Amino acid sequence: MARRDTPEINAGSMADIAFLLLIFFLVTTTMDVDTGISRKLPEKQPEDMVPPILKEKNVFEVNINRRNEILVEGDQYMKVDELREATIKFIDNGGGTAEALAKEDLTVCSWCEGEKDPASSDHPKKAIISLQSDRGTSYATYISVQNELVAAYSFLRNRYSNAKFGKDFDRLSSEQQKEIKTDIYPQIISEAEPTK
Repeated sequence: MARRDTPEINAGSMADIAFLLLIFFLVTTTMDVDTGISRKLPEKQPEDMVPPILKEKNVFEVNINRRNEILVEGDQYMKVDELREATIKFIDNGGGTAEALAKEDLTVCSWCEGEKDPASSDHPKKAIISLQSDRGTSYATYISVQNELVAAYSFLRNRYSNAKFGKDFDRLSSEQQKEIKTDIYPQIISEAEPTK
């Protein structure tokens, strides 16, 4: 009895189909994109640079401990949703006297709507937000605090742009935005190394 040859299956088209399926899944699959906090890192300072002398009243201290509690100015516990208002109050205080500000080439903050408290910040250009967290602080709390601090600056810039230009900060030209960011309400947030 003679042996019959078994017919072979043509696999050439299988490779084409596999390749097309691979292309299809690559094109239709979405990849998670990692997002982060947009920050411009400071430039490296020269070795012989003398750090400026800061008045304690011009520094707004925000500390987050490992239990995610927020301590403001060393003695006041706050919730995250209270932080924005306290930050706005500090930045927009404008409590510097004309004589003291003139020594530093700054004019009195005529656009500030704060209480002009002499015990708080002198000028928005001198108001520094100092943020320090703990290594045990949750990422969600840290981001929430960052959002509230940036939202305080956004609120003040928006209010100023609406008063001066009659439109929101986002709708201003890049020159007008730059003017507000550098001369009116510069965002000065200092982050210290997390504590252990």
